[in-house]
Amino acid sequence: MKKVLSIILGGGAGTRLYPLTKLRAKPAVPVAGKYRLIDIPVSNCINSEIFKIYVLTQFNSASLNRHIARTYNFTGFNEGFVEVLAAQQTPENPNWFQGTADAVRQYLWLFDEWDADEYLILSGDHLYRMDYRQFIQRHRETDADITLSVIPIDERRASDFGLMKIDDSGRIIDFSEKPKGDALTQMRVDTSVLGLTKEQAELQPYIASMGIYVFKKEVLFKLLRESLESTDFGKEIIPDSAKDYNVQAYLFDDYWEDIGTIEAFYHANLTLTRQPQPPFSFYDEHAPIYTRARYLPPTKLLECQITESIVGEGCILKNCRIQHSVLGVRSRIESGCVIEESLLMGADFYQASVERQGNIEKGDIPVGIGTDTLIRGAIIDKNACIGHDVKIINKDNVQEAERESQGFYIRSGIVVVLKNAVIPDGTII
Repeated sequence: MKKVLSIILGGGAGTRLYPLTKLRAKPAVPVAGKYRLIDIPVSNCINSEIFKIYVLTQFNSASLNRHIARTYNFTGFNEGFVEVLAAQQTPENPNWFQGTADAVRQYLWLFDEWDADEYLILSGDHLYRMDYRQFIQRHRETDADITLSVIPIDERRASDFGLMKIDDSGRIIDFSEKPKGDALTQMRVDTSVLGLTKEQAELQPYIASMGIYVFKKEVLFKLLRESLESTDFGKEIIPDSAKDYNVQAYLFDDYWEDIGTIEAFYHANLTLTRQPQPPFSFYDEHAPIYTRARYLPPTKLLECQITESIVGEGCILKNCRIQHSVLGVRSRIESGCVIEESLLMGADFYQASVERQGNIEKGDIPVGIGTDTLIRGAIIDKNACIGHDVKIINKDNVQEAERESQGFYIRSGIVVVLKNAVIPDGTII
C-alpha cells in the first residue's frame, strides 16, 4: 500500500446537515458521542496500511484542522501524514472548488510529488468499515483504469441511488441517475458476478455507487487535465470515461450509510445503541476507529436509570432517566431530567462549580441540561445551555422550521438545538 495516496473529499458547504455545519466543516461533525465523521475514512486508511492521506475542504475548516492536528501524528519513521488542503486562490485558478473533481484537479501539482501508482478517493461523510487493501487488490487484478466501490440494492431502495450496469467481467458499461419504472428495470444486473450468492443476487439485483474510487495515477491526471469543464466525479468524469477506459465494480456487501442529511445522521447515531448487535460497531479491536485522546475522567452517574444508550466519557448525570440516546463527552444532566431518543453532543469544556453557581444566582444558564427538563427526538449540539423545566419535544409535530434567533431548527421533524445556544427556563419547543 506504499504506492497508494488517499484523498478524502471533505464535501461542500454541508447544507443538508445545516445547522450542524454552521460553525464546522461537514467532516468535523461529531458522531457516536466522541468521534468525528472524518475519523471513519482516516481510520479505514490506517487499518488498511495507507498512511499518506489528504483531506480536501473549503468551508469552516478551523475545527477540522484542529482535530486532525491533535489526533493524527505519525512517527518520524515513515512518511505518513493526515493533512487538510483548503481551497485557495492561485494565479492559475482564482476560484473555489467547483465540485469533487475540480477539488482534486486544483491540487494535482501537489499529489504529483508523491511516488504513487493509485489514488484512492473517499467521501468524508459516510459511516462504514472497509479494508481498502481488498478494494485496491481487485483494481490491480482486473488491470482497471478506475474501480468503483458499489453496494447491492433491492428494488425498493434502488430509485434513490445512481445505478450502474456491468457485463460478465464486472466492467461497468452504463450509468443511470435515480431511474424509475422501465428505466429502473433496465438497470438490473446479475450481482453474483461480483461475489453474491444466487439467493442474495435475486434479492438485490441492482448496484449503486458508494462515491469511493480508485484511479490509476496516469488515468486520473489525463481525465482531469483533458476535461476541464467537468467538475464532478460521479456525475461527469466517471460516466464519460466508461466507454474508453476499463471501469470496474468492486462489491462491498456490508453496512454503509451516507449520513449527509440531518435525518440520516440522527438515525445512524441512534442505531448504534441497538441491541443485541448494531449494524455498525465501534467495538472492533482488529479495525478500531481512532479519534483524539482527551484524557477525560470516567463518567459519574448518581441515581440514574439508563437503557439502550451510549454515554461518552467525562459526563456527570444526576438522578435522571436516559432512554435510547447518545450522550457526548462532558455531557452534564441535572436531576429530574428525561432524555429519550436524542443525541446530545456534550461540551468542549467544564464549567467550574463556582462559575456554575454564580451563573444560576445571576439568572444565567450554565452549560448542560437544567433540572426537570424533557428532551425527546432531538439533537443538542455542543455547549448548549438548556434551562430548568424546558420541554424539547416538537409538540406541534412541525417538520421544517428555522428559529435561529431562538437557538434551534427543525429538520424532518427533528429539533436541532444550535451549538452554544441558550434555551431559557420553561421554554416549550
